[in-house]
Amino acid sequence: MASTPHVDPASAPIIAPGHTFRTVTDKIASIVLARRTPLHWFLGFAIAFGIAQLVLLTIVRLLFWGIGSWGVTVPVGWGFDIINFVWWIGIGHAGTLISAILLLLKQEWRTSINRFAEAMTLFAVACAAQYPLFHTGRPWIAAYWLLPYPNTMGLWPNFRSPLIWDVFAVTTYASVSAVFWYVGLIPDFATLRDRAKNKLMAMVYGVASMGWRGSARHWHNYESAYLLLAGLATPLVVSVHTVVSFDFAVGVLPGWHATIFPPYFVAGAIYAGFAMVLTLAIPLRSWYGLKDFITDRHLDNMAKVMLATGLVVAYGYAMEAFFAWYSASSWELFMIQNRMFGPYGHMYWALILCNVVAPNTLWWPRLRHSTAWLFFISLVVSVGMWLERYVIIVTSLHRDFLPSSWGMYQGTVWDWSFFIGTIGLFLTLMYLFVRFLPAISMFEMKTILPGARVEEHHG
Repeated sequence: MASTPHVDPASAPIIAPGHTFRTVTDKIASIVLARRTPLHWFLGFAIAFGIAQLVLLTIVRLLFWGIGSWGVTVPVGWGFDIINFVWWIGIGHAGTLISAILLLLKQEWRTSINRFAEAMTLFAVACAAQYPLFHTGRPWIAAYWLLPYPNTMGLWPNFRSPLIWDVFAVTTYASVSAVFWYVGLIPDFATLRDRAKNKLMAMVYGVASMGWRGSARHWHNYESAYLLLAGLATPLVVSVHTVVSFDFAVGVLPGWHATIFPPYFVAGAIYAGFAMVLTLAIPLRSWYGLKDFITDRHLDNMAKVMLATGLVVAYGYAMEAFFAWYSASSWELFMIQNRMFGPYGHMYWALILCNVVAPNTLWWPRLRHSTAWLFFISLVVSVGMWLERYVIIVTSLHRDFLPSSWGMYQGTVWDWSFFIGTIGLFLTLMYLFVRFLPAISMFEMKTILPGARVEEHHG
């Protein structure tokens, strides 16, 4: 038997040859409309849903006992709450980047991964929202003093605070991303409506499709709205994590007060986001037989984006050390030395290993084209980006200007249960999404078929 010739993923087709409009629709729709749910879905969903219950358990404990349940101390007033908030917001960035920016740049390889990347964005923001909502301990009391409405005492939130900017930036980001995601789903909802055998599901998909019939006017309105939303979402990719970085950069604390933080945080968010997309895409294409649609070329492109943004993050780490040395500030020098060789030095070098050393193995095509290695590296980067937030926050706070108030910080069991529970919540939402909605856009996949352009001119 003749051996199959090796195909370079960089030059491989975006969609496997041999597919037609009908086969694309059949394959993607069959996952959603299947009468029997696969056993692996039930197993994975049960595990994820069980882990998600830790969120409810932690919230009940928090509402009765207050934030004393957490490990926050003096001087480390920001603990797991802000660490995990920034981590989840960062993960959500890749979805908007893939959907909006790559759409405007006319990168066709985005079509196979944009749908579940957008869903990942919404679910990551939902997990991130848990932290600012509950970090006040009893939100029904705290919200009275946070909401910007007139009151008889003439008290208003401090609009100069970046914490208030966070509220507006994240809610705007979530709103635009949700609308962008939903508009992209409308043609596929109509397809599922017409194919569903179950009357209830046909009715649900029919309502969601908003009367879509595929007329020329519908397509015109769809493309106009989709392009407009992409234009609105594009600056949000930069603005949201820039605003999050201002939580630190506008302070005068050594280790935080740096103008490099906005681009450094944005690159880190894209880095973490693409790592999570790879973490989800690799099992998804294996479990549901989607290697024809999520091809090796997609994995290779995402690995290259992750490598590029990883180099930007590594540059940020180097510049932090350089600024501390070049400024000749004893405070900045002390802070960078404390990060590297202080009580949390092992976490600093662990993040360097995860975020700088390990991803640079992707320079080698043999490793970059290995699915198992890509999956491993994507997990390593996710861990590394969490360690980065831990190091930035804790090492800059636990030793302040007054040595008598120095102290150590570590998360309690309730900090960890909340964090692990949000991971379970994220996976639970992803399992539900894959089961009841098309994880890949049927309409957009058809546009990259060889005969699509002909159909457009004659259709």
